[in-house]
Amino acid sequence: MKVSAFFITLLVFGYLPNAQAQTLDAPTAPTGEAKDIPFIEILEAASQLRDNGLATNRLLEGGIFSINVRHIQGAETALQHGNITEVWVVREGIAVLSTGGRILDPQAGSGPGDFRGSAIEGGVERTIKAGDLVYIPPGVPHGIKETESIVYLNIRFELRETD
Repeated sequence: MKVSAFFITLLVFGYLPNAQAQTLDAPTAPTGEAKDIPFIEILEAASQLRDNGLATNRLLEGGIFSINVRHIQGAETALQHGNITEVWVVREGIAVLSTGGRILDPQAGSGPGDFRGSAIEGGVERTIKAGDLVYIPPGVPHGIKETESIVYLNIRFELRETD
């Protein structure tokens, strides 16, 4: 819970501006000191995604959390995470996001309760754009239904039994 509150506080005060499926290597989060991620590094991470045709650039790996920059073009597979909460901060672009409902053609993902599928049926669709913040709790299907291009900061943290 302390990790979650820390990152939400950073978001509220605007320090963490941007946001996974191949991922570039990321430094491990320090445990005894703070870690700064300058805005220019976030911009460079987004540029690397575009240049290399990747969707995710992990900026920091912290075990139960990660901070990622994501760049999506077109559409994204419908996803559901069993014990992962996601917070998105949209930096550029516009997209149709679908959440809730149920995943069609579900396939087991890499973690307990994780699924991916072809689409979401019965979800809520809305347009997200630069400046928007999206909160997705565990168990909620979600996916970018359509976009020309969207870049967002994606903060993921695992909920544990003690949270």
